[in-house]
Amino acid sequence: MSTPRDRRPLAPINPLALVTAAGGRPRALAAALPADRHPASVYLASLGSPHSRRNMEANLHRLASLLTGGRCDAETLDWAQVRYQHAQALRTALAEHYAPATVNHHLAALRGVLRECWRLGLMDAETYQRAADVKDVRGTRLPAGRHVPASELFALFGSCAQECTATATRDAALLAVLYGAGLRRGEATGLDRSDYDADTGELTIRHGKGRKERLVYATNGGRTALARWLAVRGDEPGALFCGLTRGQRVTGRRLTPQAVRVALRRRAAKAGVPPFSPHDLRRTCVGDLLDAGADLVTVQHLAGHASPVTTARYDRRGERAKRHAAEMLHVPYAG
Repeated sequence: MSTPRDRRPLAPINPLALVTAAGGRPRALAAALPADRHPASVYLASLGSPHSRRNMEANLHRLASLLTGGRCDAETLDWAQVRYQHAQALRTALAEHYAPATVNHHLAALRGVLRECWRLGLMDAETYQRAADVKDVRGTRLPAGRHVPASELFALFGSCAQECTATATRDAALLAVLYGAGLRRGEATGLDRSDYDADTGELTIRHGKGRKERLVYATNGGRTALARWLAVRGDEPGALFCGLTRGQRVTGRRLTPQAVRVALRRRAAKAGVPPFSPHDLRRTCVGDLLDAGADLVTVQHLAGHASPVTTARYDRRGERAKRHAAEMLHVPYAG
C-alpha cells in the first residue's frame, strides 16, 4: 500500500483520552502482511477510482494515528484488534472536530477495513459486526463552495478571448466543459479526443464517479470554445486537454486535475474575479439549469449523480426564496 505524499495534519485530538475511552490501545502488526492479506490494502484496492483510494487512505492513516497516539499508520496498524469501543471512541473524538459528513467518511473507511478483516479470516463474524456497528453522525452544514455569477463567467470567458494564446484557448474550452457540461475536473481531464463528437457536441464521459459512463452535451458557446481549442490542439488521438510548453506548443501530455485547479486560479486572477474551485463551476451549472426550468431528474442524469437528493443540494433557489421572505418582514429600527 502506497503512502500519500501529502497527509493533512491531525486536528488537536488528545490520543490519551481516546485510548482511555476505548479501554486499550490497538497495537502494530507483529509482522508485515503481504498486500493480498492486508485488510487496508485489500479495502483500498476494492475502491473504484484513484481519487477515492487517495481520500480513504488518508482517512485510514488518520484513524490509525489516533488509535495509537501516532505510533502506527494504516499500513502498520493491526486492524483486527479494533473493537466496538475503539470505533465508538473514534466517532466521538472526530465528531468534536470535524463536520458530520467528514466524520461519516472516516467511519465508512473504518467499516470497510473491518469488513475485509472478517473476509480475510482475521476477525470472527460476531467481533466484526460489533466493531462495525457504530452509527453515523447526524447533522448538516451549509453548502460548500460558491455560486459563480453570470458577471464573473462573462469576465472569465472575456479574459480568454482577449488573450489570444493557446493557453487561453484551452482555458476557455475547460471552462466550457466544467460549467457548460457540469463535469467534475477528473472527468474533464479523463476525456480523450475520441470522446467528443464535434458534429453533435456530444461528450462521452467514460471516467465518471463510480465507473459510471454517461453522455453530456457541449452547446452554443461551449461548442465554439471546443472547436477553437481543437484547431490549436489538432485532431490526433489522445487526451482532449493537454499541457502546453512555455512557447505555447501542445505537449500531448494529459492535463492533471491539479493542473486544472492551477489554471482556473490563474484565469480568475487575470479576469479579476474572486477565486473559485473547479467544482464551483459544476455547482453553478446544476443551479443554473434548475433555475432555467430543467427538471431535477434530467439534471441529475446530466450531472451523473446517483440520487436526486445530491442534485438538490446544488439548488440555491430555496435560499433566494428565504431571502425574499425575510425581506418582507420590516424591522422597525431607524438607528
